[in-house]
Amino acid sequence: MKGLVQGLIFVLAAFLINQVAQAVEIGEIPPTVELREKLGGRLDGTLWSSEELRGKVHVLFYVDPDEKDTNNDASEALDKEKFPADRFQSVGIINMAATWLPNFAISSSLKDKQKRYPRTIYVRDYKKVLVNAWKIADDSSNVLAFDKQGRLIFRKDGKLTTEDIQKLIKAIRDHL
Repeated sequence: MKGLVQGLIFVLAAFLINQVAQAVEIGEIPPTVELREKLGGRLDGTLWSSEELRGKVHVLFYVDPDEKDTNNDASEALDKEKFPADRFQSVGIINMAATWLPNFAISSSLKDKQKRYPRTIYVRDYKKVLVNAWKIADDSSNVLAFDKQGRLIFRKDGKLTTEDIQKLIKAIRDHL
């Protein structure tokens, strides 16, 4: 029995280490993902690909709809920075599978957000594609920033502190 328990602990530890090892790390370009059709896409129904995270510095908010206000301070701080549109882009991806809210209600809310933040690209992820491909937190609010080559330069799963927001802004400025 003792050997069985030790074996199970070893297997569980190896599994957890493997999961952490596959998470996207600072300096890496994450695996390409595409959101289209049943997987999701832009509000107008067209394809979104992570290949679009190149050419400009990008900040990506990956959000559970139940956590939609968690990082509003970060959104507001970025908006106040008025980064040049030819060198900076923001993307909001909604983890549609992370809530009990109906898709039509979330989509309506997204259209309102699009009016408030017209420079942001809004995308729906119906099947937790980014959670699985990039190992980011599910049922959370995640903020990731990428340089012009698509390399991760900032990542925080959960609520950003004032210090985190300053680090995010600095990372963006340093790579513009």
